[in-house]
Amino acid sequence: MKRFVLSVMVLLLAGGVLFAQGTKAAVQYPVKPIELVVPFAAGGGTDAVGRAIAASLKEILKQEVVVSNKTGGGGSVGMIDGLNAKPDGYTLIVFTREVVSLPLLGQAPFKTMDFKFLGNLNIDPPVVVVQSTSKYKTIKDLLDDMKANPDKLKFAASVVPNYYGIQLAMTTGFKFVTVPFNGAAPALTEVLGGRGDFAIVGPGEARAQVEAGNLRPLAVMAESRIAGLYKDVPTFREAGLDIVSGTYRGIAANPALPEAVSRILEDALAKVAVDPAFVQFMNKAYLGIGYKNSAEITKFVQKDIEILKPIIELAK
Repeated sequence: MKRFVLSVMVLLLAGGVLFAQGTKAAVQYPVKPIELVVPFAAGGGTDAVGRAIAASLKEILKQEVVVSNKTGGGGSVGMIDGLNAKPDGYTLIVFTREVVSLPLLGQAPFKTMDFKFLGNLNIDPPVVVVQSTSKYKTIKDLLDDMKANPDKLKFAASVVPNYYGIQLAMTTGFKFVTVPFNGAAPALTEVLGGRGDFAIVGPGEARAQVEAGNLRPLAVMAESRIAGLYKDVPTFREAGLDIVSGTYRGIAANPALPEAVSRILEDALAKVAVDPAFVQFMNKAYLGIGYKNSAEITKFVQKDIEILKPIIELAK
């Protein structure tokens, strides 16, 4: 009787070809341009990050990566368009925190975990800022006054509902007045003019005024301190409060994406995170680099569902 030896199949990744040792099977990918769907308009932060990722992927995968801005529904239109695309790796999606918030709000035709999360490239934890001449020198000063004077301090909110402000109120139990604005610029103008006591915005949004000495950053909603301009700004955890939040941006696809193609893309995204051109762009734009592989970002998103769920329920 003939004896058959079953060899162990070992997956090897070389360039854009994934093949199994001991077999002739190979996946040639990519062999044509890739569409990268950005679910927000051109010119914004998500568009900027998406185009930077696309530029690096083009060099790494040796294939064109074309950005398509598909707007509407607070990001849901573009994300569902990418989710419903053919699962062949030629349509990818830039996902944002809205992949979590929209389903919780009942404003998306998908569930958060419907997506295959391939990797995360950007995390932007917000920073609490006050006018540079403010009496608040530290985050403790601000919180102490907030506690002593409920419903007196004015929070200049760049958007309403403001998840950052709600999380701050829920965690501390302190009450303040939320004054809504359409964007970070008018909210910061309110603080600069002394009419608002504090604002919570992205590091890049406050950068110019912090550099000019007009705004004082008090704390960041991050797991650890932010390098560069904000390196001396403590986290809320350092102040004894477990407040970690922020927006994030990465790449996702149809969950039926073949494992072989998924591995090629996951490897490529890991290379994007350390690509000098990408790093230089992100640092210059004050967009935080927060790389997480597929498994890590999937767990991160699952955790964010639990963080946002009570916040959104309160916002409703």
